[in-house]
Order: sequence, then C-alpha cells, then structure tokens
Amino acid sequence: MFAEERRLKIASVIKSGKSITVSELAENFSVSESTIRRDLKYLEDKGHIQRTHGGAIDAHYVLYEPSFFEKENIEASSKSEIGEFAISLMKSGDTILLDSGTTTLSIAQSLKGKSMSLTVVTNSPVIALELSTESDIDIVLIGGLLRKQTRALVGPQAENMLMDLNVDKAFIGTNGITLNGFFTPNIVEAETKKKMVKVSSQTYIVADHTKFGVSNFAKFADIKDIAAIITDKNVDKTQIKDFEERGIKIILS
Repeated sequence: MFAEERRLKIASVIKSGKSITVSELAENFSVSESTIRRDLKYLEDKGHIQRTHGGAIDAHYVLYEPSFFEKENIEASSKSEIGEFAISLMKSGDTILLDSGTTTLSIAQSLKGKSMSLTVVTNSPVIALELSTESDIDIVLIGGLLRKQTRALVGPQAENMLMDLNVDKAFIGTNGITLNGFFTPNIVEAETKKKMVKVSSQTYIVADHTKFGVSNFAKFADIKDIAAIITDKNVDKTQIKDFEERGIKIILS
C-alpha cells in the first residue's frame, strides 16, 4: 500500500471513530509505529486530524480537550520561541496577564532571569509557582475552581476578581483559531478567558500553527478583539493572508 493511500485510510478511520492509538493503527496497517507517527504528522499538517498523546482524533471533534500534561510536549520548541518573542512586547512596569496553558507557561519560563519589573496576573498555579523565585515580579493569583484537566482556576470567583482589575497586556492561549474567532472546548474556561480579554488594554493570542483551522465548542473572543496572534513560522501562508486581509496582525516568532 502506498503512503498516500494509507494516509487516506487512516484519516477515514479516525473520522469515523473519533479516536485511535498509534499502536492500533500500526497493527491495522501492518507498519511500524514510527511510520504511523509520520503519517499522523502529515495529516495534522493538512488539517485532517489532531494528534493526541499516543494517538489521534478527528480535527473537528469540538469537545476534545487534551490535558495539560499531554500538551506540554506538543510543539515544545515552537512554544519556547513564542515565549521568547512575547517578552519582547513587555516593558518594566507593565501589568501582564497570563492565562493557564502550556504556551503561556513558556512565556513565564522565558521571563525567568530577565530582571524585568512586572506584575503578573494569572489563573495558573503552575505559572505562579514558576515565577515565585523572581524578585522583580509581583504575582497576583486569581482564585476559583481548579480545572485539573488544564490546571486553570476558573468560575464565578475568578471572573469577579478579574473584573476588578485592569491590565496592560494579556497573553492568552487557545485550542482553536478560525476567522470566526478563538475557541476552547470548555464553556466555563471560555467565560474566564472572555473576562481576561475584557480587562486588558491589549490582548495577544499565543498559539502554535496546529491551532489554526480548528474550531472547538466555546468561543471566547472574536478576531477583532485582539491586537495580534503570536505563532510559529510553520503557519500556512494562505491562512496568514486570510487573517491579514481582515486586518488581523500575525506575528511569526
């Protein structure tokens, strides 16, 4: 079986069954797991599927939500580059908002040792802990219900606390980016993100190229609500053009 034929069949299997593991696909198609991983990367780059920890799902399965642990190792180098670029948009004295996510965690990691005087507001205990040793950074941890899936503090308490604040710049992650807006699978987390956008003078969406063309269950912002999207250099040029034609700035890290 030629690679293209196998990939078409893999895409068909995933779209019909929603989720499958690498080992199951390798057994079904009598090829190695490394071959399947290459096939899945190819299909993900084409927007047909979304890779998960150890497998794949249909890219259009809107309620799928990978865990924080699963996302940590996905596109890690791209997230690191995004993190380094994001801090170039900050200056001493800024109040910065970082929502909970692995890309925003990369921003926090990039801030370490930079001796930049900032106030960082976050709903992420992980980010708060990451920055807790930085003497130049004051940390405001938003309270609320801890979603174990994403390690985010969310809900009415988080939303009420956010609405009493005003920040200079927000850096917010997303599970999906389309011309219709920015998405996350969880409606409660979406409401918290909406408040973050509302209280920020400038909002930057931080996401690697795999989030483009993906639509999830709950929208938290329209494209007109943000200053720019910060992403990696692997974004399809056609997608960049589509956003820029609508006045949305795409920054390649």
